[in-house]
Amino acid sequence: MEIESSLRERYPGLDVKELVLSKVEVRLSTPELVAFKRSKQEEIRMKIPSLDAVKDQRIIRAYRDFYWKVGIDPTKTRPAGEALVRRILSGRDLPTINTLVDSYNLASAETMISIAAFDNLKIHRDHLLMRTAAMGESFAGIGMASPVSLEGGEVVIEDCMQEKLIAVYPYRDADESKVAEVTKEVLFMMCGVPEVTEEDLDLAKRTTLEYASTFCGASK
Repeated sequence: MEIESSLRERYPGLDVKELVLSKVEVRLSTPELVAFKRSKQEEIRMKIPSLDAVKDQRIIRAYRDFYWKVGIDPTKTRPAGEALVRRILSGRDLPTINTLVDSYNLASAETMISIAAFDNLKIHRDHLLMRTAAMGESFAGIGMASPVSLEGGEVVIEDCMQEKLIAVYPYRDADESKVAEVTKEVLFMMCGVPEVTEEDLDLAKRTTLEYASTFCGASK
């Protein structure tokens, strides 16, 4: 994916690691994944002492700082990894969506890296551009009742072949290209921001590959 040069200059360290998996078999859930999620959730509860400590985790702090810079209030719209960790520490289980989403949500909670996922057959991977949004651009995100009009200045990812936004980076993906039970090929993005290292992103990529391969039969 190409990143607009002005964005790289404004946010040194902005980076994305991509992972494409094919032969994906998505199901609602499996007993093996449910048990694995519970085990990993307990590990996370042991690792982070309290809800108050969440915001001070290095990677979560990096996302929070980036959110403020791009005009998003992270106390109202949590970075993905933080939201998942907070859910776990509050005593709730991670949500059950399907085996693919559950696998990368677990990888995100464990590594605290925001991970985006797209049905790779619904986008043009070789024509993706991360850029600054223009005022008034329309975006229909997952879970939105209707498209919203962007204020301008947001960081977005555009599928230039379709001239459509597939994400407001790094916190919401478009509904049209989301992964679902019919998905057979998926593009994951490990969403890097300043102060998140390449090693952090590589760990998230390896973890996502491991979990998606184990629970969805996926392969590179």
